Amino acid sequence: MAADDQPESAGVRVWDRVVRSFHWALVLSFATAWLTRHSSEDIHHWAGYAAAALIALRLVWGILGTPYARFSQFVRGPAAVLSYLCAMLSGREARHIGHNPAGGAMVVALIAVMSATALTGWLMTMDAFFGVPWVEAAHSLAAHGLLLLVLVHIGGVTLASFRHRENLVRAMITGRKREAEQADIP
Repeated sequence: MAADDQPESAGVRVWDRVVRSFHWALVLSFATAWLTRHSSEDIHHWAGYAAAALIALRLVWGILGTPYARFSQFVRGPAAVLSYLCAMLSGREARHIGHNPAGGAMVVALIAVMSATALTGWLMTMDAFFGVPWVEAAHSLAAHGLLLLVLVHIGGVTLASFRHRENLVRAMITGRKREAEQADIP
């Protein structure tokens, strides 16, 4: 039985196939670009182009997609993010069915920095910017910043999985999370 065809008793459907496919394809494109940065220019470039195309798709899907895919569902202001982070530090953060405020901020940060990495990488292939030191420095800074964000993201997913007794990696594969409990935020 396909993950999206599971009975409702298997949990609530949160992340649709577009979001899940985007997520894992972006993981693959970033890992490919990172691992080929010094060895295969063509593969590195195509991984960057794939990442840029995926980001464009996600931006559209963040407006037109299913409810939990929409930015309006999970992007919160700085005060909400800070409040959530403070609750995390005290071990009192609420479980969210979709992205929590910190996770939403991370999605925005990852999209922004991935976009900057792809843009500066593309600029480096153009005659007007080839070999220009500030473009190369910006690309390197963005790529290293992206790696740092990915590591923080993995840490946040691990912490949330542990705290809320829920395997978020499996949820990003199946699209389903356990049903909301009374204290959870839909």
